[in-house]
Amino acid sequence: MQFLLNPHRTYCSSIAISANYKISRFSRLGQIENARTLFDELPNKTIVSWNSIIAGYFQNRQPVKARQLFDSMPERSLISWNNLVSGYVKNGMINEARKVFDIMPERNVVSWTAMVRGYVQEGIMSEAERLFWRMPKRNVVSWTVMLGGFIRDCRVDDARRLYDMMPEKDVVARTNMILGFCQAGQLKEAREIFDEMPKKNVFSWTTMISGYVHNNKVDIARKLFEVMPGKNEVSWTAMLMGYTQCGRIQDAWELFQAMPVKSVIACNAMILGLGQNGEAKKARDVFDQMREKDDATWSAMIKVYERKGSVLKVIDLFSLMQSEGVRLNFPSLISVLSVCASLASLDHGRQVHAQLVKHQFDFDVYVASVLITMYIKCGDLMKAKQVFDRFPSKDIVMWNSVITGYAQHGLGEEAFQVFHEMFSSGVMPDDVTFVGVLSACSYTGKVKEGRTFFESMKSKYLVEPKTAHYACMVDLLGRAGQVSEAMKLIESMPTEPDAIVWGSLLGACRIHSKLDLAEVAAKKLVLLEPKNAGHYILLSNIYASQGRWRNVAEIRKKMKAIQVTKPPGCSWVEVEKKVHMFTGASVSHPEHAVIMQMLEKLGGLLREAGYCPDGSFVLHDVDDEEKVHSLRYHSEKMAVAYGLLKLPEGMPIRVMKNLRVCGDCHSAIKLISKVTGREIILRDANRFHHFKDGLCSCRDYW
Repeated sequence: MQFLLNPHRTYCSSIAISANYKISRFSRLGQIENARTLFDELPNKTIVSWNSIIAGYFQNRQPVKARQLFDSMPERSLISWNNLVSGYVKNGMINEARKVFDIMPERNVVSWTAMVRGYVQEGIMSEAERLFWRMPKRNVVSWTVMLGGFIRDCRVDDARRLYDMMPEKDVVARTNMILGFCQAGQLKEAREIFDEMPKKNVFSWTTMISGYVHNNKVDIARKLFEVMPGKNEVSWTAMLMGYTQCGRIQDAWELFQAMPVKSVIACNAMILGLGQNGEAKKARDVFDQMREKDDATWSAMIKVYERKGSVLKVIDLFSLMQSEGVRLNFPSLISVLSVCASLASLDHGRQVHAQLVKHQFDFDVYVASVLITMYIKCGDLMKAKQVFDRFPSKDIVMWNSVITGYAQHGLGEEAFQVFHEMFSSGVMPDDVTFVGVLSACSYTGKVKEGRTFFESMKSKYLVEPKTAHYACMVDLLGRAGQVSEAMKLIESMPTEPDAIVWGSLLGACRIHSKLDLAEVAAKKLVLLEPKNAGHYILLSNIYASQGRWRNVAEIRKKMKAIQVTKPPGCSWVEVEKKVHMFTGASVSHPEHAVIMQMLEKLGGLLREAGYCPDGSFVLHDVDDEEKVHSLRYHSEKMAVAYGLLKLPEGMPIRVMKNLRVCGDCHSAIKLISKVTGREIILRDANRFHHFKDGLCSCRDYW
């Protein structure tokens, strides 16, 4: 009979073990409901079954349900109590864990160690120490937990004293001590422990290698790496990051090629390293070959393109992310938003804004400032103001963004109004505020107001005028034709005028054909920035406008001699979420032929409206026919033509240009807005021009 009962008991035990295993497995997979269903269906629940489901609830971050089940247990073991303490510790509920610990009917070394671990994890080292020294019995795990706490708290001397007291030192304790010494830069002490270890595992080797890497001893790390008996992904990645962090990208690349398994972390490090070395194409190859990508992968590739200045590729990558349903993290969203601002990609900027709203990032003041800047640079002032107005407590950056935005759009009165609102709200203006306000005065020709603001900076607002403010005043006076007074202001400056100041004077001289002062300013600029092509080009413009082609040729000869090159004029327009870029006679564009047809059509309409090309803006000594041909293919005209072809009626055509718009194009686009009935918004290197019904928002004062 006894023989017959034994198989039955074994069979029941097997069912219980199988059920407990399944409960634990479901819990690990995050399927706590399935685990609970299985638990509820068990006819005879053992203590192990109860412990398994309670641990499962803790594992799935449901401590309240775990405690409810614990309170319902018909009987409890010491393991059950330890389970409860450990569960609270894992969920960061240290106070609840301590309450349970204090009422436990009995405790063992596991109970004490769990509680010490909890205090260590929460950084409450004083309580961890108190509890540790009260422990009636300690095992190697207890000592190692306390040792790890000291190391985590950067108390390497206390850690060493504890380490020396340990009756038994396992591989984990020794590895922790190596880590502590490496973090403190005590590599010699770390290496002594490493060399004395009777048995090393892959973590010990990797910790020592990482220690050398983080202390800029990459070559020693490599020697150790080479003799390491068994390398894993972490070891390879640690060595790789050592090379990328110290800028040895070629060594990193060779190691990366040799890696048997390329982890996501290793690939991300390689992408960033190649990007820092200017090798964006190689970085993209690594990116494209990755089977799995995480948030950091996409962020790394975006950062590479952003650093390289490949703004169109950032937008393409963002579009790819959208199509693949990848969620951007916060830094990447800000990076893409900044690129949208620089490229004036309004459609993509709106998409990023929508994601920021979706993930509730838009309540951040910094994010609001970036959004305002993006909308301003995309020419959507109304939306920028909406973002600004919805924030009850605005910081100085937000106020400055709006003031500067209005200034760039030639809306002086609006800029002044925001300035006064800012001051009335109790926010004191800073030096950036006054750059915005003075720029607004300059762009709108408000000399009197500009003088008042400049003179009141120090006396009323306690802001010391800096070089940038003098540059604004020189620009203001120069644009208004008071070039001699601008020169006097420069001579009265308390500090040495910089290139921006002299550049403002040179620009004014070009407008008013003041050749004598232009040459003075140009000589100063060449000394300050000999490689800046803009200064030579401005002086060349002045000579060209007066037909002094010999002087133009001399400047070009000098530029060639010192290898100064003029950046090519480039304009772009966004159509259906794709940015189309144009240079003079962009024959590479797939729709070049129809763009040329549109330009011909516009040419006829403009001639009928009385337009006559202004050849003074062509800087070559060529005949009038060639000048007209050259002007027709300026990049901004091509971008406008493409916008007219592709963008629906009623939608503004937003064109961006990397240089200052030329006078002929400005006149032509004014007329184009009239003959086509379209609103055209042009952002050049200096400011915005809103063309509508044959007029420009700058009132031809630019």
